[in-house]
Amino acid sequence: MYGRPDTDYLKYRWKPTNCELPRFNGLEFLLRMKGKTVMFVGDSLGRNQWESLVCMISTAVPRSPTQIIRGDPLSTLKFLEYGVAVSFYRAPYLVDIEAVQGKRVLRLGDISGNGNAWTGVDVLSFNTGHWWSHKGSLQGWDYIEMDGTLYQDMDRLVAFEKGLRTWARWVDTNVDRTRTRVFFQSTSPTHYNPSEWSAGAVTTTKNCYGETAPMSGMTYPGAYPDQMRVVEEVMSQMSGPVYLLDITLLSEMRKDGHPSIYSGDLSPAQRANPDRSADCSHWCLPGLPDTWNQLFYTALFF
Repeated sequence: MYGRPDTDYLKYRWKPTNCELPRFNGLEFLLRMKGKTVMFVGDSLGRNQWESLVCMISTAVPRSPTQIIRGDPLSTLKFLEYGVAVSFYRAPYLVDIEAVQGKRVLRLGDISGNGNAWTGVDVLSFNTGHWWSHKGSLQGWDYIEMDGTLYQDMDRLVAFEKGLRTWARWVDTNVDRTRTRVFFQSTSPTHYNPSEWSAGAVTTTKNCYGETAPMSGMTYPGAYPDQMRVVEEVMSQMSGPVYLLDITLLSEMRKDGHPSIYSGDLSPAQRANPDRSADCSHWCLPGLPDTWNQLFYTALFF
């Protein structure tokens, strides 16, 4: 997926130090989840994981009938023989964003519009992060509403925490943890700044373009994401269990795993200018999100 021509990035596998992860088994996934629904909720990194999971399952049962329903914000792939639905619900901030007099208002204290679509699901996996820091043409809102007041901008980490606490309250109030498993996926890193992984060494690259090997070693020289400190604090105060699927460090090591200029939607001129056009946020498939799903599979069933 994404059309990247080289394949070295496919040869690496993440392996924990002190244990063996069970091998992902798509048929076993369907049998254990028979009659149930799995939903990924969040931004395009959540979609990356959803696409990975449905491909991994489909590979195990290539002749099993499926039905795909594409929409916005909800897309679903159904494995009809097993009654299993695997969905992606696009909500990059988790909290609601609404059009008011032609302007996009991000409501930090309201999640009811999105939340109505998440009820009755057997497994919920949430993520959010990247969109909170976007600025300029990439910014997804015109105003932020907090406690009844509209702001043109504010400290993005403060906004992130406020929105995440709204999500946490919704989960604690509306999700029966005896029936529904809840996951939150940690921040998926980007690789736009070589100084974060070069550890002071001279580098000629401007981003992930041309990177064909992961980092070596077991530590990442870049800073731990501030968003993750907020996530950990908010989750520690929730009244019921939410499993933190921590993919941050293992993903930070994979500067080689992004689509770069091979995302499929770039013009020849854009491809010729990788310093500006390379996609160093999303991940190639097959690729790193398959590891996320191996961890997800392990946490779900073992």
